[in-house]
Amino acid sequence: MRDKMQQYGPWQIKESNTVYTDPFVDLQIDQVIRPDGIDGQHVVVTIKPGVCVIALDKNRNVHLTKEFHYAVGRESLEGISGGIEPGDKALPTAQRELQEEVGLIAHSWRYLTTVDPFTTCLKSPTELYLATDLVPTDRAPEGTELIETVVMSLEEAIQEVCSGRITHAPTCVALLLIGKRRFEN
Repeated sequence: MRDKMQQYGPWQIKESNTVYTDPFVDLQIDQVIRPDGIDGQHVVVTIKPGVCVIALDKNRNVHLTKEFHYAVGRESLEGISGGIEPGDKALPTAQRELQEEVGLIAHSWRYLTTVDPFTTCLKSPTELYLATDLVPTDRAPEGTELIETVVMSLEEAIQEVCSGRITHAPTCVALLLIGKRRFEN
């Protein structure tokens, strides 16, 4: 809880309280003075930072995951993704997720960018990576992960973004960056 008035961009925070926290989510409610001078409230949901990996093989095929995601209530086609555990770094997390979820090891890694999937009341920075020079290995998904690997050409994946079939924002940005930059293995 924050007791002193604090300037926060054009907002002023009068009081800040964490009302819920678990290993994945932190929910904070701030009592504020809005930019227009009126008292108000703002909610901030913090989800642990994450990674999203696009694995690109020598034939310019991408290896994506298809999995039912509880929050959206449907299967989602997306890059290999996961949360960064406290004390861990992004790249080792990306490497671990690639092996666990789709059974691949990449000998070449490129950091693409960091995205903020939703900026109004959700904080969850996600680092995007391109993984190439791929070698198969054993998968080791977590107990909640019923993941199907989907392999398609990079061009087809970009078309799936443009048609609205791929909606996971970090995956969309990563695929479009890779297509625009024309990375080679």
